Amino acid sequence: MIKSHQISLRPTTVKDLEKFFQFQLDKEGIHLAAFTPKDPTDKTAYITKYTKHLEDPTIKTRTIMVGKQIAGSIAKFVIERDAEITYWIDKKFWGQGVASAALKDFLSIENTRPIFGRVAFDNFGSQKVLEKCGFEKIGADKGFANARQMEIIEFIYRLS
Repeated sequence: MIKSHQISLRPTTVKDLEKFFQFQLDKEGIHLAAFTPKDPTDKTAYITKYTKHLEDPTIKTRTIMVGKQIAGSIAKFVIERDAEITYWIDKKFWGQGVASAALKDFLSIENTRPIFGRVAFDNFGSQKVLEKCGFEKIGADKGFANARQMEIIEFIYRLS
């Protein structure tokens, strides 16, 4: 377990996107995230998309740090008038409390409520993170998961 004082958030820079791109190439991570781009190996598309996100004032993106090492990313975005949370943690930091600590910190600087989280039905780690941070499971939806090339159930969580 990594101590929470070692985990911090900082504004994301374009330079961070290179590391984020590498994280999201992990096959197990892609499977758990499920709802990924059609081609997660397209670096140009990834960098272009997320560079635009950094310039969008409706999207708040932070880089998760463990000490001086980039451990992941977390962001709030708006889709269909709802604020949603997303995060991605480098696999080597899974199961160490990094996602939970980062989400708690992020929610202290992002006060939009309600805020929603969506997670694949079998991504138990991410479900646990949301629940630890006060999100309640409010429903489920079906959607096509590019990473699995099939329709799957995703759970919908809300923090009021």
